[in-house]
Amino acid sequence: QVQVVESGGGLVQAGDSLRLSCAFSGDSFTIYHMGWFRQAPGKEREIVATINWSGHATYYTDSVEGRFTISRDNTKNTMSLQMNSTKPEDWAVYYCAAKFASGSDYKSAFQYWGQGTQVTVSS
Repeated sequence: QVQVVESGGGLVQAGDSLRLSCAFSGDSFTIYHMGWFRQAPGKEREIVATINWSGHATYYTDSVEGRFTISRDNTKNTMSLQMNSTKPEDWAVYYCAAKFASGSDYKSAFQYWGQGTQVTVSS
């Protein structure tokens, strides 16, 4: 059974950096696209960044483009999100997600979700 577990959340001041990690287990990591999503209080969950199975294709939502970097290590079954120049609007619970790579779409229809890690950005 596929499991994904996030770590690395915490409290930072606006402008600081934070790195989130996601550990994958239960299947072959390289046949899964991966992604980060977030949900702020009172808002719907939204996509943050996604990466395809090989790591050669990435997608970022406009609000984090140029500040966040998604990456994966297929030798360690891990994915990361480097968050730089954080803003108060980045305050949310961040979720790691996995999608079986049956096709080239690596931006939607994720099947496996972690429990989330809280990121708090103070102004």
